[in-house]
Amino acid sequence: MTIPLIPALVFFFLLGSLVGSFLNVCIFRWPRDESVVAPRSHCPSCEKTIAWGDLIPLLSYALLRGKCRYCRAVISPQYPVVELLNGLLYAYVFWQHGLDPVGLKLALFGSMMLVLIFADWSEYILPDEITIGGMVIGWLLSPFLHLGGGPLKLVLLLFDKQYPPWVVSVLESFAASLLIAGFLFLLGEGYYRLRHVEGLGFGDVKMVAMIGAFWGFGTTLMTLILGSILGSLVGIVVVLLTRKGWDYALPFGSYLGATGILVTLWGDDILNWYLQAIS
Repeated sequence: MTIPLIPALVFFFLLGSLVGSFLNVCIFRWPRDESVVAPRSHCPSCEKTIAWGDLIPLLSYALLRGKCRYCRAVISPQYPVVELLNGLLYAYVFWQHGLDPVGLKLALFGSMMLVLIFADWSEYILPDEITIGGMVIGWLLSPFLHLGGGPLKLVLLLFDKQYPPWVVSVLESFAASLLIAGFLFLLGEGYYRLRHVEGLGFGDVKMVAMIGAFWGFGTTLMTLILGSILGSLVGIVVVLLTRKGWDYALPFGSYLGATGILVTLWGDDILNWYLQAIS
């Protein structure tokens, strides 16, 4: 039976926004080492428990006009933004992939990236629950949702080694996460020893390892390159507009997360556009 497209898109948008409400809890609590299960959601200003009717994604924020019902403290616009973005993500993924396993993997990865984007942006923290937990999930998925093989496949061919696709996928997942993250760690450590300033946080390294575990070499390298470009451009604009020093710390994980979502959704289109632009 074919599912009508418009009602299905509405359903997955609503589902995504509901999940986005939980993502907001993770974004706020994990950087503070708090449980996302208990206590119930409460206002950070007056600490009153928020009623269930005030937790409806998007709608409650609009009805309350962005303020706490009890103390009238301003509610961060981050909450509806995360709900909206996750809702749009789920609707788009369903539109493009339906309910196939790759689509479910994309939705899971996108939600995890949203947590990292906003946690790093607000607190300069990339929670281990997502980075390390996501890395393990990526490894566990690799035997079932095969990665392309990338440069690792070429290396195996050079040595005349032939393995089943699931073995190549597992090797790709582990190699991409460990090698790329290891290179970044050495790069950051070298910068620190030369300049005595931390240029790359270990959270960023773990985040790259997670992306490598999920998607392998190609996607991770493209994400890293585009994230670096985006971070550099935003950093230049921020320094010029605010007159902050060039040593201003940027939430690099936020840019990695944003480009990670873009690359996993439209990586082929981005690559084709680039190749056409330079040809």
